[in-house]
Amino acid sequence: MAKIEWKPGNMLYPLPVVMISCGTKPETHNIITVSWTGTINTDPPMVSISIRKERHSFKLIKEAGEFVINLTTKELAKAADWCGVKSGRDFDKFKEMKLTAAPASKIKTPLIAESPVNIECKITQVIELGTHHMFLAKVVAVNVEERFLDKQTNKFDLRQTDPITYLHGSYYTLGENLGRFGFSVRKKKGKRKDAEKEI
Repeated sequence: MAKIEWKPGNMLYPLPVVMISCGTKPETHNIITVSWTGTINTDPPMVSISIRKERHSFKLIKEAGEFVINLTTKELAKAADWCGVKSGRDFDKFKEMKLTAAPASKIKTPLIAESPVNIECKITQVIELGTHHMFLAKVVAVNVEERFLDKQTNKFDLRQTDPITYLHGSYYTLGENLGRFGFSVRKKKGKRKDAEKEI
């Protein structure tokens, strides 16, 4: 197979699309959309987000020492995009996008009520990398919308929320389920001799 070498760049796609809520007072409440976020540790549960220093939300997040990661859905795609291109210096994003700033359970920063999952975070470290600063944070609470709980297993079924991802400048919903983790080594159940024909 022929390969073409490109200059170094970020080609790790697709990425999650999340809305970060910030600001601990009603007059400072803001939302910034980011795709540079991820899990970095299990115990304690920790995440990271990377933001450019010149962004309006950067100062709010750094001064407060906390933020909320709000997962997005197909229904929230327009709001996520709008909050990513408009500045909180010029707009009240909650008001403009008709989103609800709901109280968090462990921190002062509000949740986005319309998001199916809200992850409350307390910053433990800020790393200056170059174009972006990375905020490392401990997860102090997770809030999930009850209607997306599987009634039989009582587990949260994220697929029902129709989550979106970001790929080369465009938003996409998730596609076909190819198998659960470990499917490649899981033992197959024996087939009945009389079940050779497809039903």
